[in-house]
Amino acid sequence: MKIYKSTIFELFTFVVGALILRFVLEEFLGEGYNSLIRMGAVILILLFGTFFVLKGTAKIIEETTGALSHKTKLAGGMLQSLGTAFPDLVLGVTAAVISLRVASTDYTLAINYAIIAAATTFGSNIYNVGHAVWCVFRQNLANEKKKVVLMFPFINKLGVLTPLSDHKIKPSLKEFDTSIDILNVLTILTAVVAICMVLFGKIANTPAGIQGDLYQLIKPVGVVILILCIFSIYYFRKSKKEEGRLAEEEEENYYSKKSIPVILAHLLFSGIAILFAAETMVNAVKVFSDLTGLPFVVTGVLAGIIGCLGEMIVIHNFSVNPKGRLGDAIVGVSMDNIVTTMGAAIVAIMGGIFLGGNALILIFVIILTLNTMLIWQISRLKNYFYKF
Repeated sequence: MKIYKSTIFELFTFVVGALILRFVLEEFLGEGYNSLIRMGAVILILLFGTFFVLKGTAKIIEETTGALSHKTKLAGGMLQSLGTAFPDLVLGVTAAVISLRVASTDYTLAINYAIIAAATTFGSNIYNVGHAVWCVFRQNLANEKKKVVLMFPFINKLGVLTPLSDHKIKPSLKEFDTSIDILNVLTILTAVVAICMVLFGKIANTPAGIQGDLYQLIKPVGVVILILCIFSIYYFRKSKKEEGRLAEEEEENYYSKKSIPVILAHLLFSGIAILFAAETMVNAVKVFSDLTGLPFVVTGVLAGIIGCLGEMIVIHNFSVNPKGRLGDAIVGVSMDNIVTTMGAAIVAIMGGIFLGGNALILIFVIILTLNTMLIWQISRLKNYFYKF
């Protein structure tokens, strides 16, 4: 993928599009309009936000983080994760703020919003890692068959994966090692969160309207998790690429000749566009829940999908556009989930994360399983890489 000099204009259109979503289209979600208009606004917001704003800004994040990694020697995956995890952080914190705001007047509603916060932050980890497992699995399949394979069977328009032997620029083995290390750290952090919620966070008196056991991530544990996440991000901050390969990757990069302040400005405005689009899309999902009768926990799960779309698009593009950035993508997914776990810790410190017993078990078991599967697929990819 090559970004041309129209990038500034494209970025401007994405920001404007996000502002239109937030300050124009969102108005039609109000209760003053009939159900048909509101549902139409929901559909328009979700389609426009996904396929224009989020998809477009994800491409800019790909290029900016690549150039920034080259100039600063920081890991491209880490920089990528800070950009794409931003919506997850904002969505979780926003839900927590609403939860705290209504707690004094409607505690049950406050708990429901806190469940949305948890489902958004933890649930997004499921989609990120699950999609990464699929991308690496298909790459391994292309390697084994020694031929091009479709990203998704029978769907030509979503890209293809080519064998590593045909890649002009190949990922670094050190990046694979780093991604496995980060995934192990993520698995430990996830397990600690789940264990602490069970051991220290059970709510003695479940509020009316909430069925089953209820668990909270308490503030002291949130502080510990936050410190561990920040330390992990700092520890894995350095790039693992060879200087020569970094230079090769930058040949066609629009941002390679731009200054760091310009690159950071583009990355910042991409994040702003994602923020406004994601916030509006979550409100649209909530209205969809109101109109269809979906429970809050389902709304939270849908919000999690919206929050992690940027990361999913990035690893998809890095997989189907072989430029040596697959390692960045895998590191980015792993680091993205540490960043979202950091967001969960921030929300916990605010007092805004709760999960029911069934949701607690399902979400964390699925996350831990997918982490293991991704480590397995990366190990297979790494073993195949030794053949070159």
